[in-house]
Amino acid sequence: MTTPPTPRPLPVLRAMIDALDRDLLQVVAQRMTLVAEVAAAKRAGGLKIRDMSREQEVLVDRARLAEELGLPRGEMESLFRLLLRASRDHQAALRAEVPPNESPRTVAIIGGRGKIGGVMARLFADLGHRVLIADVGTEVSAVDAAAIADVVVISVPIDVTEAVIREVGPQVREEALLMDVTSVKEAPMRAMLASTRASVLGTHPMFGPSVHTLQGQRVVLCRGRGDAWADWIAQTFVARGLVLTETTPRQHDRAMSVVQVLNHFQTQVLGLTLARLGIPLEETLRFTSPAYLLELYVAARHFAQSPALYGPIEMRNPRSGEVTQGFVAAARELGDIVASGDQASFDAMFDEVRTFFGDFTGEALEQSSYLIDRIVERA
Repeated sequence: MTTPPTPRPLPVLRAMIDALDRDLLQVVAQRMTLVAEVAAAKRAGGLKIRDMSREQEVLVDRARLAEELGLPRGEMESLFRLLLRASRDHQAALRAEVPPNESPRTVAIIGGRGKIGGVMARLFADLGHRVLIADVGTEVSAVDAAAIADVVVISVPIDVTEAVIREVGPQVREEALLMDVTSVKEAPMRAMLASTRASVLGTHPMFGPSVHTLQGQRVVLCRGRGDAWADWIAQTFVARGLVLTETTPRQHDRAMSVVQVLNHFQTQVLGLTLARLGIPLEETLRFTSPAYLLELYVAARHFAQSPALYGPIEMRNPRSGEVTQGFVAAARELGDIVASGDQASFDAMFDEVRTFFGDFTGEALEQSSYLIDRIVERA
């Protein structure tokens, strides 16, 4: 009978794995060197950074190869999706979608020391533009920066946005652009159009300053005056990997009453309820499911941030009252159904909401399952 080989010592095996991991990182670095050459070729040829057909080809091929090697298909596909995203981000940082003859502009960020202001400053600087920061305590004032800039970006708290617009708007040169990044659009757009003869554009970045990458993040554009500048901003945002949604200020605020106001309101109700029930958070975490943990992460993330951010978003949207009253009415109706033990009404409620979501329920199951799997992996 053949004696099985003696297992190698654990420290030796770990050292071998460490060496392989370092080799793996070297391969990734070599891949990024080639990505830089791809970026140069795309810029010279005027090509877009993202090639969906090429990405799909890569994902299918690598997943097939992973299976042949006995590796888990889903995990390897996730790994290559991350590599592809990092590749797009690297190409964007190398200005692959910036035309070779693009002239640098002077961009003034009014409120550039704030979190979103800082993101905007980095975005324009990454693409080769000169950035002026005007904020409380800076040597250059908002008025002086607005007078010399080609693009003036208003990135200040919502409750002072209109006042700042009225202050700097008259100083913006007629051939320049005045734009904002505020979470509401109707009132700031009216203020910008009234305060200047320059081009006007409303924008709303649909992401926070803590995102790891701008790739795939969404930003909303509302054209006010001057299509040439609006087109330039659109091209600039796309060049840095952002996804654009164009709409009107009214449509924006209507959508945000759901995307932001309703969403934040229900998160706040959940958080407030948990805080007042008298059941310690640690106790519930002992019994948590991944889905409940995901809900808790979203709620705790929300309350880890500033009420000075979320309060104005909800209080200044012109449709907030309608949305919050609708939430309260739905909660009361559902509470009555549960209290009465009326299963038939509960079933009818489920059917009504399921019909509203339609085919989106299938996508929701798939995507949420992916997120839950990632949470379990990190547990």
